[in-house]
Amino acid sequence: MQPTEIMRATEALGNIGAAFYFHPDTIETGKQAGLDGFRFYALGRGGVLGDVEAGVVHASFGYFHTGLFDKIWNSAKEIVPPREAARLYMGCAHRLGRAKFSEIAGLDGFVEAATQIIGHVEGASMPLFAAVRAEPVPADAPAAAMHQAMVLRELRGSAHLLALTACGVSTPVAHSIKRPGDVAMFGYDEVPEVTDEDRANWHRAEGLTDELLSAAYASLTDAQATALVNGVGMMAHALDL
Repeated sequence: MQPTEIMRATEALGNIGAAFYFHPDTIETGKQAGLDGFRFYALGRGGVLGDVEAGVVHASFGYFHTGLFDKIWNSAKEIVPPREAARLYMGCAHRLGRAKFSEIAGLDGFVEAATQIIGHVEGASMPLFAAVRAEPVPADAPAAAMHQAMVLRELRGSAHLLALTACGVSTPVAHSIKRPGDVAMFGYDEVPEVTDEDRANWHRAEGLTDELLSAAYASLTDAQATALVNGVGMMAHALDL
């Protein structure tokens, strides 16, 4: 399979890697730590970057209005240290993997293929991906599969933010193009005006994202590519995605 074919066949990774974000178990874990769902999401996902200023994390996330993100991040880290929140958050991902994927055969092959892709990327200009990649991968296949799906999600997201910047598309405009109904939830009072040029540049950024990741996906053997695609399909089914 060609790299872009593999990417198209595994697009569910975005939803798989985020499946634990607002899962009831995750919400409850955050609540026990003193964080509501949104604050646990921001601090847990961004906490791998350490106890940094909100703007550093916002630059890695994109999409959010800076005022909203600053408020969420700063109030959350007063309650739980960022690195501690990150460990709690990843633990939620691992538990969901064990709960949903324990009956899936062949996940070791998925984990091997995912690890190959992740390790092939240099990581320059992708701090959130690099920080998540540096976290230890669980030894058991179900948890490792969820973990690496999460890392692959951050990989594509980081590459896409880089591509958007290169193509001159601001993240608020990009968000308006992809998910216009969610703009208010991300802190914007109004949906930014989107021009035909913006849409053309956004599509160009999508193609550039594929180009940025092409070499990593091309490093897979045929067997690894098959294991990756099959693993994504089975995990998506297990999560009812």
